[in-house]
Amino acid sequence: MSLWSRYTDPKPWQVVLRSSDAFQSLDWEPINYGNSTAVWYSTLMIPAYLAAASALLLLLHLITLSKPVKKIWSRFLPLSKTEEEPSLLFDEPAIADGFFSEAKVFISQHGGWVIFAYKFARFIGCLAFLGLSLATFILDEREEHATGANKLSKGKHRRPHPSDGYIPFSRAEWLQFALCMTAAYASILGLVSVTTKPRWSRLVSNHLATLLFAIFAVFAYRDLWPLITFHSLPKDFKEGGLMWAKVTILFLSSIVFPLVSPRQYVPVDPANPTDSPHPEQTSSWLSMILYIWLDPIVFKAYRVPHLSHEELPPLSDRDYSRNLKKKSFPHLDPFSGSRRRHIFFGLMKTFSVEYIVLSVMIVLQVLAKLAAPVGINQLLLYVETKGERAVVRPWFWISWLFLGPLIGSLAWQWYIYIATRALVHTEGILTQLVFEHALRIRMKAELPDDGKKSGDSTVPSTPDSASVAGSSTAAADESTDGSADETLQASAETISTSSTKKGKQKSQDVTEELDSSPKKHSSADNLVGKINNLVTTDLSNITDGRDFLMVALYMPLQVGTCIWFLYEILGWSAFAGLAVMFVLFPLPGYVAQRIQRVQVEKMQKTDARVQTVTETMNVLRMIKLFGWEEKLDARISEKREVELIWTWKTKILELVNNNLNYVIPLSTMMASYMTFTLIMGQNLTASKVFSSMTIFDILRDQLNMVFFSIPRFTQAKVSLDRVNSFLTDTELLDAHAQQDEDRVQLFVQSEEESDLIGFRDAVFAWSNESRGSLTPSKRKFRLRIDGEVYFQHGRINLVVGPTGSGKTSILMALLGEMHFTPSGPTSWFNLPRKGGVAYAAQESWVQNETIRTNILFGAPYDEIRYKKVLYQCALERDLTLFEAGDQTEVGEKGLTLSGGQKARITLARAIYSSANTLLLDDVLAALDVHTSKWIVDKCFAGDLVKDRTIILVTHNVAMASSIAHFVVSMGSNGRIVSHGSISEAIAKDDKLAAEMAKEQEVLAKEAQVVDSPEEPKAKSDGKLVMSEEIAEGHVSWPAFKLYLTGLGGNYPMTFWVAFLALMGLTDFANTVQTWFLGYWASQYEHHLPSEVNVKLYLFGYALLMLSGCLMYSVGYYMYYRGSMRASRTIHKKLVQSVLGTTLRWLDTTPTSRVITRCTQDIRAIDGPFAQGIGWVVELSLTMIVKLGAVVAMTPVFLVPGLFIGLLGGWIGRIYMKAQLSVKREMSNAKAPVLGHFGAAIAGLTSIRAYGAEEAFKEESLNRIDRYTKSGRMFYNLNRWVCVRIDIIGGGFSAVLAAYLVYGRGAHEASNIGFSLNMAVGFSSMILWWVRILNEVEVSGNSLERIDSYIKIEQEPKPTEGGQPPAYWPASGDLRVENLSARYSSDGPKVLQDLSFHIKSGERVGIVGRTGSGKSSLTLSLLRCIFTEGNVYYDGIPTSGINLNALRSNVTIIPQIPELLSGTLRQNLDLFDQHDDAVLYDALRAAGLFSVQDESEEARLTLDSAIASGGGNLSVGQRQILALARAMVRGSKLLILDEATSAIDYKTDSAIQSSLRNELNNVTQIIVAHRLQTIIDADKIMVLDAGKLVEFGSPLELLRNEQGMLRALVDESGDKEALYAAAHGRPLEEVERL
Repeated sequence: MSLWSRYTDPKPWQVVLRSSDAFQSLDWEPINYGNSTAVWYSTLMIPAYLAAASALLLLLHLITLSKPVKKIWSRFLPLSKTEEEPSLLFDEPAIADGFFSEAKVFISQHGGWVIFAYKFARFIGCLAFLGLSLATFILDEREEHATGANKLSKGKHRRPHPSDGYIPFSRAEWLQFALCMTAAYASILGLVSVTTKPRWSRLVSNHLATLLFAIFAVFAYRDLWPLITFHSLPKDFKEGGLMWAKVTILFLSSIVFPLVSPRQYVPVDPANPTDSPHPEQTSSWLSMILYIWLDPIVFKAYRVPHLSHEELPPLSDRDYSRNLKKKSFPHLDPFSGSRRRHIFFGLMKTFSVEYIVLSVMIVLQVLAKLAAPVGINQLLLYVETKGERAVVRPWFWISWLFLGPLIGSLAWQWYIYIATRALVHTEGILTQLVFEHALRIRMKAELPDDGKKSGDSTVPSTPDSASVAGSSTAAADESTDGSADETLQASAETISTSSTKKGKQKSQDVTEELDSSPKKHSSADNLVGKINNLVTTDLSNITDGRDFLMVALYMPLQVGTCIWFLYEILGWSAFAGLAVMFVLFPLPGYVAQRIQRVQVEKMQKTDARVQTVTETMNVLRMIKLFGWEEKLDARISEKREVELIWTWKTKILELVNNNLNYVIPLSTMMASYMTFTLIMGQNLTASKVFSSMTIFDILRDQLNMVFFSIPRFTQAKVSLDRVNSFLTDTELLDAHAQQDEDRVQLFVQSEEESDLIGFRDAVFAWSNESRGSLTPSKRKFRLRIDGEVYFQHGRINLVVGPTGSGKTSILMALLGEMHFTPSGPTSWFNLPRKGGVAYAAQESWVQNETIRTNILFGAPYDEIRYKKVLYQCALERDLTLFEAGDQTEVGEKGLTLSGGQKARITLARAIYSSANTLLLDDVLAALDVHTSKWIVDKCFAGDLVKDRTIILVTHNVAMASSIAHFVVSMGSNGRIVSHGSISEAIAKDDKLAAEMAKEQEVLAKEAQVVDSPEEPKAKSDGKLVMSEEIAEGHVSWPAFKLYLTGLGGNYPMTFWVAFLALMGLTDFANTVQTWFLGYWASQYEHHLPSEVNVKLYLFGYALLMLSGCLMYSVGYYMYYRGSMRASRTIHKKLVQSVLGTTLRWLDTTPTSRVITRCTQDIRAIDGPFAQGIGWVVELSLTMIVKLGAVVAMTPVFLVPGLFIGLLGGWIGRIYMKAQLSVKREMSNAKAPVLGHFGAAIAGLTSIRAYGAEEAFKEESLNRIDRYTKSGRMFYNLNRWVCVRIDIIGGGFSAVLAAYLVYGRGAHEASNIGFSLNMAVGFSSMILWWVRILNEVEVSGNSLERIDSYIKIEQEPKPTEGGQPPAYWPASGDLRVENLSARYSSDGPKVLQDLSFHIKSGERVGIVGRTGSGKSSLTLSLLRCIFTEGNVYYDGIPTSGINLNALRSNVTIIPQIPELLSGTLRQNLDLFDQHDDAVLYDALRAAGLFSVQDESEEARLTLDSAIASGGGNLSVGQRQILALARAMVRGSKLLILDEATSAIDYKTDSAIQSSLRNELNNVTQIIVAHRLQTIIDADKIMVLDAGKLVEFGSPLELLRNEQGMLRALVDESGDKEALYAAAHGRPLEEVERL
């Protein structure tokens, strides 16, 4: 007999039960002395054994806490104080007066009134149980005596008894006596639990709870189980009411009270208990299991428009990042004492308890999964056999249909609850771990020679980081709202962009890039990018792989139990089905592989599009000014088409995969049933069909899980290895690296040297090459200091030298950032830290905080000192430009600030600090001459730097020489050429002397600047950009309509009718298929097996399966075509809308936000949203069909079915409202974690220099806490809805089953099976429907945001009538009549009635003070702002010409021209319209070759790589390239906004020469900031407050003594030279004067 039939076959049980009379089986016979052990085997003895064990354990506990034992114990293992503290702290009695006060204190120590009341109630229950047990014992004794006397009187069975009259106990009496003793022990425990200190009370309570549960379990087995059967009676039936009283009391005391009693709050860190504990820590177990503690939050969220972060419950103790750090770092961080092993084992050690709980939950779930199939099998068996030979009553199996899935659901939800808690904890722990380790590593790859290796990090990483930005953003945000997107986008941009430093980063960076072979480009080259990736993409991969137990434990257990069950009901035919499953198993595997390959290819195509879009959006202003919108739109569309082709392939493969997942289980079932009926010749019954159907579904899910999980585990492993490698293999600063002991002893400085700043015989490198370094620098740069160099205390020390000589390296070496290699026994270097060190990096570093916070940098606010710093660092005027003043937020990477402002804030931070030593790295490089002079005169010569040691790296030797006391001059090979006073250094160093002379010229020239560039104005709230509107609630209809019409194309109604009809028919076919199996099985009830035509039924079943497949495929093929159409249309509309918008809109919208729309939001539309809509339609139809099937079989269930559906939907809506709020808060909280992380990594050197590591660690922990709070709530809300909907669904199935079995009318087993199958399907889908609807809603936010960008303000679109004639423009003639302009339609006029005429080929200069309207005039000529009046270009009014035609025939060169990343060739000729000869001619004419040495390694060629924005070129080089581009375009009109930045003399001369000589046939309008540039122009236009005040030749205007130009020239320091140039003398000659 099989194992299963032993349990299901009633025969053996019936024999036992029927032969044992109810009253004979109740243990009442007296003890047989020959068999005295019989009493010990009774079930009633189990509680007694447990009680004895409990007493023994408590006794041992007492002994171990006794003083003698403690003394002995302490000798072997001394107790640490921390181990004893918790209980002492917690149990410390508070001082109280009077009995009531003492009672109050005592009860509060026990957890408060409610907990104490439950404990007391349990104690009363124990006493009541003791009383009932004694009553039973006494009654039994009397009855026993009466029975004994009766038997003696009849002379039968005389009991031998001793002469003293003692009558020994019967077996029953012994058992009752043991029970009384157990009850007495339980009562004592109950008394102790409510009268002793909490510490003892907790221990005793645990013992009591276990004991009571054991007693209840025994009584349940003896007295409740028999009630479930048809033939048994309770064993203690004779007790009558006493039995029921006992069971009730035990049920209350052992089950109800522990479940509903709140738990006492026990702080994780007793030294820091929280004032308001999280509900998780105090809720009852029932509340925890059913997530009732979430009810208040969920319903609150339902009532308010948006649930804010502050309204969420406080963090639980175990969620605090400080506690997590304390718990985990000893296992993970080598610097906190962890062993050197793979991080995986450290994580397992940290979460060992969690994984044990997860394993238990998995086992529970596996067992619970079998409950429904077993229940259905037994229930249908009962119906089929009309209850013959049934042992267990059907209502028990009905309750299984409810309780089985419920227990399974609770176990599964608890599994996810623990797993997601571990997930959020892991995110926090690993982020902090990587962050803290990053503070210890050497940033060598970023700083190869002079502070920044721009060629390494910029050029190659631009394309990669574009895609990194996309993927990491998606990982973190799932496109819920924009706030997180921008931070991530910005942090990703941090990786790839490097700011220009004038005169410092010349073109050698480019050559360095080109010379290096691609192989050298390891991922480690870009350390900042790698570290950012570790906490975004890698962290996401690691947490995705947390469920490895599902494959390691769950799958084998589940598959094993399924095979056992199938074998029990179908015999060996089950193996035929399994064989088919395993044969077909490789098919989905093959398709999954194909999907993966296509997915990789698709991602590459997506990256290509994203890069094009990112590039385009980054230089959108330039594109609009050049009239390139249409061409770039076409280019983006082309990339999009390629991407969509691969997207289409993915979708088709997914369709194939879905069909395979549908066909394989059905084929498996067919094979099994065919073998069972045709080969084995068995009867197929409804009980076998419907129970095995469920099992085949479970098996299919296991296969899917394997395919789904393995790639995730592989990714997780790779990412874990990356994090592990970062923690163990990255090179650390010398301060953190393990030093050789002897070496350390050798180079300790003497006491008198500890205050000196300098070097002796030292060699420094960017990397410790002796250790296998992770990030090898390409150049083996060495900084060598021979002899002694000491910087002067309390003075200003300059470090000067050519680019790349190692000036920054001197500062880095002092800060300990470089690896120190002693070159002899006296080698030494020192930077005293005790007085504090401040550092201003050359690459200005600011945090995403207010300007004031950036300057204070954690120091206390001193108003007088602060205002003085603002004045001396020339920040006062800048702050007046920001309406929020110093409360203006600087944005990610200082988004709202110019380069000069950032440099001055970085300097102000150093000056404001109380540090004695200031290290300033080229702080003047980003400033114009006037500002630099101000800082030298006011700041460096001011009182705030008095008696402070300043080491200043600078190029501006001439300017800084006046304040320098000591100069260190560097040579080009990393050695010091000279050091001493400024005069000594010049005398020793010819190069330095020549450089100073050249700089004096530039200073004189810059003194002629007549205005300074305008700074951006900020909004009054301190935020430069509009904050992104977050749509609250649901996706709006217009946005949804945009997608629906896109799906339907030109025939939306036809599309939707066809799609819905096909999906509906598919569901109908699937439902009929299930019914058909039941119908086939029912034939065996009325016919002999030989009469049933099996082949016919198999054919019918196969036909239904194939028709379902076919309709599903056609329906989804149509839908996928529609989704592709919608994706294409929406992307095109979005790109065209952004390309066609106004410059004003671009000024108020950050580029990162626009990029996010075109990348992340589009990805949501392509993927999750499109898929989600399809799923919602499919699930809705399936649910309707399944409910329809139930109602068709059981019409009375129409109302309950609808009620269940509506109730599920209502719960879903409540959940979704809360979930969307929390999801947004979670995204908003994630962004600052990554923002702070990215900013800190970017400014590692500054943080370490200031010694601010601890403050940054604390800030990181605070931000992680904020994220954890919303992250935990986000995952817990999912548990709340899942449990509720599972309970509703399980209840519906159980009620239906009860009605079908016990209700009116006879039902066939096959119809009952079919109805139950449909009901279970319907109820289990409610949850999926709610969840997927929620997903659609979340990804629908992307649609909402795209829709809002499609509706932004637009410039006039091109028209047929706006096409100019083919010959236009034949000349550069420009006539302007009454031109007025304003920036917005209702704003003030910035230009007022300008009229002038510029002849073709003339060179016209525009001058005027700041705000006079110079830039506005250039924009109005290109119709970039609102204009009135007429502008005639070559005789045709520009107002009637299409904008792209106008702008493509005018070239504008802004102050800092924008360049695209790519080659120099692509920048000159973006659309490949010219050959190389033309491009080289343009470069030569623009003066490029005259400024670069032919032999120079860093020569720019057409194949030279240009970084994004031209970041690896100087401003002068960018101006030259922009000029060359203008020549290539061949425009008749050129508008040049002259660069005010300190471009070097040679480059500036080349630009001016080419403007005068090479472009003499082009009309030039030059917005000049220096009079010298345009004093020899054909005409000069002077603007003031938007009005044209003067226009004519320079001589004409200078003759007017009252004229503005005359006034400007007379004010200038170079008056004579300017007058001479105006009189027509060659400029070169004038310059020599």
